[in-house]
Parts: sequence; structure tokens; C-alpha cells
Amino acid sequence: MNLEVAGATVVALLAAFALTSVMRAVALTHGVLDVPNERSSHRTPTPRGGGVAIVLTTTTGLIVLASLGMLGTRLFLALLGGGIPVAVVGFFDDRLRVSVRIRFTVHVAAAIWAVVLLGGVPTLGSGAHLFQLGFAGHIVAILGIVWALNLFNFMDGIDGIAAAEGVFVMWGAALVGLLVGSADSLMLLEAIVGAACLGFLIWNWPPAKIFMGDVGSGYVGYVVGVIALASAHDGQLPWSAWLILGGAFLVDATVTLVRRAARGERVHEAHRSHAYQWLARRWGSHLPVTVAVAALNVFCLLPCALVAALHPASGFWIAVTTLAALAGLAVIAGSGRLEKA
Repeated sequence: MNLEVAGATVVALLAAFALTSVMRAVALTHGVLDVPNERSSHRTPTPRGGGVAIVLTTTTGLIVLASLGMLGTRLFLALLGGGIPVAVVGFFDDRLRVSVRIRFTVHVAAAIWAVVLLGGVPTLGSGAHLFQLGFAGHIVAILGIVWALNLFNFMDGIDGIAAAEGVFVMWGAALVGLLVGSADSLMLLEAIVGAACLGFLIWNWPPAKIFMGDVGSGYVGYVVGVIALASAHDGQLPWSAWLILGGAFLVDATVTLVRRAARGERVHEAHRSHAYQWLARRWGSHLPVTVAVAALNVFCLLPCALVAALHPASGFWIAVTTLAALAGLAVIAGSGRLEKA
């Protein structure tokens, strides 16, 4: 299994790297550029749509795994049947600006598709305090996938941050699963998705030579959400570990959304009030922010997720404590702070 994981990881990484190069050449040839405006965090026109490389690499990996009998049919259909529409609507939004209503409809439909195939969140809580959710668990799962999908969209605002998060969450889940002895069922899939993000990240590392675009950010968020749901059902990792692994994006996006909504702002409109955006302006560069988030992930969130996985009875409180600490840091850093005119 370890040789299979290593081989698949290398192949996916190289494929995504090569495909990103191709997408960059195509974008430059056809003038598919992200031109800076008053809400942008970059200063020069940059090719976009590089996330197509992640979509193609991951989709190919899914098909290969399914054909070899190494991926369950329901999970395969959930990822393929929901992921492709999410990527397609993102692709057109990158070029034609699809309405919020259409995008949201596709996102919700994709989440429903996945939950119908995989089931909802069966329980909440930990240890002796478990709450059976029944049908409500399906609603929770749908909302969770839609939010995961949009997390990556909202947080893909500076060079490297979203792709690096995709690498961390996928490879972090695989590593934690391996360390707790329950990784075999999904580790290969997580390794491939993480490698696809890393192959793209090489081109997207600050200063970025190409941007991911909605085609990639929405797709990665959807895949992460669906794999997390499947993992919780299969017993690979408890939901608390997944919340901790994705905590950096989850907390910054959620705190920002809540604070903006409380002021009556239109939360779907573009803005620059996430903590990572404030830090990028304060520090004058994308690179230190992306590195700081990566360091937070590896040295703080990964150990916390491991502890939560090793002690599932205490997972709820470990997750709550970790996310509360992150929320405090996010507020200090500027999450949702009012932008000056």
C-alpha cells in the first residue's frame, strides 16, 4: 500500500505540474488574465484558470482508482457527479461571471447529490454525549459541503494559500489516519488530491505565475468536504479531526462572514476583510502570510487533529478549544474588520 501511495503521489504531482504549465500557456495565448482592480491583492495581470489542472488530475485519478476496484462506487459517483458541475460553473464564472443564484444552485445540488449517495452526519458530540441527528444529519452534511466548497473560494485571495491548504488538509488527513491505524481506505485518494494541489502550487507559489480561479477553488473545497464526509462514515477520522485540519480556513471565513453580516453588508460581494488579506497588506507581501498559515497548520493544527483522532471521546472539546483559539487569533489579525473607504 505504501508503494502504491508513493507512486500515485508522484504521478499526480507531475501530471498537475505539467497540466498547469499547459493551462498557463493557453491563458497567455488567449488573454485569459486576472486584471487587478481596487479589490485585488495582486498588482500585475496574471493568467488564471490553473485549477483546471487539479480537476483533470484528480478526475483521472478517480477513474483509475475506480477501475482498479480501489474506490467505492458511491464515493466515486459522489466526487465525479458533483465535482464536475462545480468545476464547470466555476470555469464559466472565471470567464463570464455567472450569477450568484446559478452558482449557489449548482453548489447545493452537488452537495445533495453527495449526501444522497453517502448519507448525512449521523451523530454529533463525543464520548457519552452523542446526539443522533437522523434526517437533520443530512441537512448538516449538505450545509457543511456547501460551506467547505465556498471556504476555498473565499480564501483563495493571495498567492499560494488555497493550494497549500488543499495539500495540508489532504496529506494531513492521510498522515493522521496512518498514525492512528485507519488510513488504508482513503489514504490513496487523499494522497492523489494533495499531490494534484502541490503540482499546481509550484506555479502558484508567491509570486504566482498563474491563479487557481473558481474552477479550482470550488472543486477542491467540494472534494475536501465529500472526502471528509466519507471518512467520518468509514471511521478513518472523526469529524473533530477534520474540523481542526481545516480550521485556518474555516475560522477566518466564518468569523469574517459573521462580522460582515452583523454590519448589514452584502456578504456575497467581493471584499478584502479576511484576516489573511489584512496581514498581506500589513506585511506588504503574500509570501509571509502563506508561510505563516502553512506553519500554523503543520505545527499547531496537525498535532491537535492527531490528538483528537487518538482520543475521539474528547474530540468535541479538543475541536472547540482549538477553533476558539483560532477565532481569537483571527479577530486580532483582522477577520471581518470594517474596510476603510
